[in-house]
Amino acid sequence: MRIGILQTGEAPDALRPEAGDYPAMFERLLGGQGFTFRTWKVMEMDFPASPSEADGWLITGSRHGAYEDLPFIKPLETFIRAVYDAHVPLVGICFGHQIIAQALGGKVEKFHGGWSVGPTDYDFGGETLTLNAWHQDQVTKLPEGATRVASSPFCENAALVYDDRAYTVQAHPEFADDFVSGLIKTRGKGVVPEAQLAAAEARLGTPLAAGAIAARIGEFFKHPRG
Repeated sequence: MRIGILQTGEAPDALRPEAGDYPAMFERLLGGQGFTFRTWKVMEMDFPASPSEADGWLITGSRHGAYEDLPFIKPLETFIRAVYDAHVPLVGICFGHQIIAQALGGKVEKFHGGWSVGPTDYDFGGETLTLNAWHQDQVTKLPEGATRVASSPFCENAALVYDDRAYTVQAHPEFADDFVSGLIKTRGKGVVPEAQLAAAEARLGTPLAAGAIAARIGEFFKHPRG
C-alpha cells in the first residue's frame, strides 16, 4: 500500500541531521506495516496530480498556522476535499489535523490558553495515552462529519474521525523525546513560557503510546473500503 506524505513544514536545521525531516519520522513510525512512501513538498507548491496517486494520504505537522495566508494553504484544502470526496483514506497530524478540519468546514484558532508541549496525557475513549505535543493552535469548531475520539483538559478536540475517510490527531506520535528536547532548545526559548518548557523537559522519559497510535493509523489505512 502506497502512502503519499504531504509535507507542510520542515524540522529545524539543527535537528535534521540526527532526527531526519518529518517524512522520515513518519516512515519510521509506520515502519513494518507493509507501506511504501512517497513525499510531496506541498509547502513548496509540489502537489500530487490527483488523489489516486497514492492509496492513502498523510499530512505532516508544520510551524505554520492553517489560517495563515500562504500560497500552499488553499490548494492543499482543495486537494483535501478531493481526497475526501474520493474516499481515499486521509490521516492528519498536528497541522494536518487542523488543516483537514478547516478544509471541511471547521475552525482553527490560536488557542487563548497558550501552548501544549512535551509528554501530554489524552483520553481516548476512557483509555489514557501519553503522546508528545507541540502546538498552540487548535481545532475549536468541528466540521460536519467529524467525531471527537480523544481529548485532554487543554485540547478538547485532540483526535477526530470522519467515518472511514479521515483520522486526525493533534499530538505528535512521530516525535521522539530527543527531538522534543531539541525543539525546546531551538523553537521554544522565548516563545513558550520558561516554566512550561521546564515542566515538559521534566516529563521527558514518560512512556509514550506512539506505537499504539501507529497501529491505529495502520489499521485505518488498511480498513476495507467499498
